[in-house]
Amino acid sequence: MAHGHNLAILRGTVKFKSVTQKIWGVLILLTIITAVEVILGIYKPESLKGHFIGMKILNWIFILLTIVKAYYITWDFMHMRDEKASLRRMVVWTAIFLICYLVFILLQEGGYIDTVYRDGFIKHDF
Repeated sequence: MAHGHNLAILRGTVKFKSVTQKIWGVLILLTIITAVEVILGIYKPESLKGHFIGMKILNWIFILLTIVKAYYITWDFMHMRDEKASLRRMVVWTAIFLICYLVFILLQEGGYIDTVYRDGFIKHDF
């Protein structure tokens, strides 16, 4: 953006939001999310230690908060907000698919490794 302003139309009025204001807003949002992650990591509430789809709820919260942070970093600092909708969808949906696939693979392999450590060597005949 050549002028350093982002045009936002709200209720029929035109407002300018400077790049500095956007950066501060994203910084505050990312700081709050990181603070929540750190607090949850330190205190580890007992109510979040239950299991959901093979993993602790607390771990799911960490994964979701990390995805939210990655989304906002991409949205603001890689300027995806200013791109065409088709490019935004292509980048965001590809990343979401790959992250979900990575989580699935990690859960599958982690479960197998946990079983091997718990029960000893497991041999599969295919």
